Amino acid sequence: MKHPLRYLGAVAAALFLGTTTPQVFAHGDVVPQAVDTSGLKNVGSEWLKSNPYRKNETAIRIGASAFNQNCARCHGLGAISGGIAPDLRYLPVDDEGDEIFMNRIRHGSVRDGRVYMPPFEGLFSQEAMWTIRAWLETVHEE
Repeated sequence: MKHPLRYLGAVAAALFLGTTTPQVFAHGDVVPQAVDTSGLKNVGSEWLKSNPYRKNETAIRIGASAFNQNCARCHGLGAISGGIAPDLRYLPVDDEGDEIFMNRIRHGSVRDGRVYMPPFEGLFSQEAMWTIRAWLETVHEE
């Protein structure tokens, strides 16, 4: 007679797999962290084309924290990518880079039905997005 404990692991796995619903996460199982932009002027509801917080020390401090909490997992600490996602230190500075950054952070990136980056519009305020951009310009590389 075979020992009943021998199959305990297989039975437990079957029960677990049979009673759970697989979940699919577009960006891992990470919940975006809120970005507190108090202390900065409100930019309104119209989407701006250039960063109103460029070189603003408060915005840069907020943006550094926001990046580390929400973006570094894919784009790397200090925006130094390890290859998972683009290295954001090489975005152009000024308005050209602003347009590229805001398009991607607002709308995300999907190719062939695969989500490479989720859209953050509706999750982050415009102010929060611009603070991240303000910080990214401080780590810019040529």
